[in-house]
Amino acid sequence: MTSLLEADGVSKGFPGVQALSDMHLELRHNEVLALVGENGAGKSTLMKLLTGALAPDAGHFRLDGEALDPHRSRDISIIHQEFNLMPDLTVAQNVYIGREPRTLGMFVNERRLNERTGQLLDRLGLPLDPRALVKDLTVARQQMVEIAKALSHDARVLIMDEPTAALNDAEVEVLHGLIRRFTGPDSGVIYISHRMEELKRVSDRITVIRDGRFVGTVATAEAELPQIISMMVGRELNTGATPVNVREDRPPVLRIDHLSTKSLLRDISFEVREGEILGVAGLMGAGRTELARAIVGADPVSAGTISVRGRTVRIKNPARAAALRIGYLSEDRKQFGLLLDQSVAANIAISALGQKLSRAGFVDDTKVRITAEDAVRTLKIKTPGVRQEARYLSGGNQQKVVVARWLAKECDLLIVDEPTRGIDVGAKEEIYQLLNDLAAQGRSIVMISSELPEILRMAHRVLVMSGGRLRGELSAAEATQERIMHLATSGATG
Repeated sequence: MTSLLEADGVSKGFPGVQALSDMHLELRHNEVLALVGENGAGKSTLMKLLTGALAPDAGHFRLDGEALDPHRSRDISIIHQEFNLMPDLTVAQNVYIGREPRTLGMFVNERRLNERTGQLLDRLGLPLDPRALVKDLTVARQQMVEIAKALSHDARVLIMDEPTAALNDAEVEVLHGLIRRFTGPDSGVIYISHRMEELKRVSDRITVIRDGRFVGTVATAEAELPQIISMMVGRELNTGATPVNVREDRPPVLRIDHLSTKSLLRDISFEVREGEILGVAGLMGAGRTELARAIVGADPVSAGTISVRGRTVRIKNPARAAALRIGYLSEDRKQFGLLLDQSVAANIAISALGQKLSRAGFVDDTKVRITAEDAVRTLKIKTPGVRQEARYLSGGNQQKVVVARWLAKECDLLIVDEPTRGIDVGAKEEIYQLLNDLAAQGRSIVMISSELPEILRMAHRVLVMSGGRLRGELSAAEATQERIMHLATSGATG
């Protein structure tokens, strides 16, 4: 039977980097094909080739057995991980931007535009109002707008890049239902995700790529997670390690007493001990990120005290937190964590520039370069060199650069918010190992995560938040997914 879409012998290189080499991919009719690989494996490059954003150096594509020029085809549509919406326009205006029905060939016919969009949304089963402004929608509903926009082109192949990164479990089920309705005898989906547990639920087959090369394709029903991980990273990973409780006689590095903010947090008290990884769990909107921002001075505190190594301090801004050797890794590394148009070296050294000055008071480029090169080696950051702009690194390597920045500052306490969001399983393992190594060296970690298996694996103790309040504390021995979810959803205090 003829495949719906094929990529055969596709290669693509950039200066200093061979992104793809002899790549193969086959999407069948009525199929959801999962595409997995570590960050930097070549997934994004392959998708850009399939959608015509880049031209291959070698190889070719076929649709239903016929030669395909992606640059000229409307049969392939992609939904990017990062939304490409105009917030001040309506749902309908975003869906049909540049293709609006017009009166007299020049005036947009808003009535027909809303009707056409409404019919599309009804057909897709998406609960959206065509006239609603995108900026007033939740992240999940903005994701639906992106889906509607992609499918409004009547594409036969839909590429979805990390479509559930910002969705909760109920919204994920809605998305999977939509995918199942879309696939048919003349259509198929390429589904890119780092969430391994999703693949069993939504895909028919899984294609694995590594270092720009095709590794293999397996039927999802027959695939085991360790097998997929091994194919992705080319090695076995130790995914079963669990934390051992930190001794209670370890001195507290950070103590929070009755902390409150005007916007959300209420009467929060806890401490973080030396060499401890303290997990912070809770559902979206629980106040986890707000807690981190209040500690480092990014959000004002209305009541309560913060003590660092036994001394009460006032932290009015993140610079003061850094001076106290407290580092903060934001969940949005691209907006708040990185200078995307600056080099890897500049991003790593910026937190400790005062230590990189020459006798004349100027930044010593040699010191900056040596610090960055040491960090690249230690953290195994994949980059052609420390002069490479941060924007061109994969998600996992961008995250390592942010970690390296605070290591250069020699922080005693690191607050890491969603440290593995959007990065692959191999890079996750490296981040886990790094955090464990830092704790073993006596550094303290506050780890905020929405992934409960991650919290259970890494944390010596777990704080559970809901509605801006601390609902409970569990030791590593006591913590289970069921207990955490009970505290996160019931509002219990014990």
